[in-house]
Amino acid sequence: MKYIFEVTIKTGYRAEDYAEAWVHASELIQRAPGARGTELHRSLQSPDKLIAIAHWDSKAQRDAMEGKPNAEVAEIIRGAAHFCEIRLIGEFDEPEWVVMPPGQ
Repeated sequence: MKYIFEVTIKTGYRAEDYAEAWVHASELIQRAPGARGTELHRSLQSPDKLIAIAHWDSKAQRDAMEGKPNAEVAEIIRGAAHFCEIRLIGEFDEPEWVVMPPGQ
């Protein structure tokens, strides 16, 4: 399962400001059962736009992590809130359709 959200960096701040907090919070979140890694992508068209993709074994495991809030993660998120806006794109299942280049 994938949990995907968009981050827009506010004027006067840099993506690196958010990424530092994101890495720290993600390292803590990745200790939860079912966590399978997370990625932060910068838009090629707008350097102030990022997409975060968190991979989980299941939605139930991600929901369980959210149901037991980590105070340190919450503090990191509060600290980063002033320099970005976050919009949930959604929760997605593993791909049902995949096309790969020949030979892969």
